Amino acid sequence: MRIMECIGRVTLSKWDPTLTGASWKLAVPLMHAGLKGDVSGRTEPIVIYDDMGAGIGSLMAVTESADASTPFYPDSKPIDAYCAALLDTVSVE
Repeated sequence: MRIMECIGRVTLSKWDPTLTGASWKLAVPLMHAGLKGDVSGRTEPIVIYDDMGAGIGSLMAVTESADASTPFYPDSKPIDAYCAALLDTVSVE
């Protein structure tokens, strides 16, 4: 699981029928420096399946890879990243 910051929305023109009604967000993974507010601590943005209602600037706990579809078991969804939680605060020492 990684912490990411939502930087935008994604609109799909075509999608798998199992994803109908989904919300898609564009987010950047934050490394240690990124959690402290340093722009150099951000990496490449990725597209995330979001059913938590994240807005721009929201911090999200994101699961990736095969773990991303685990919340939908026994059904399967063709996703690579899933917003598992919205974070109110993150403290970095």
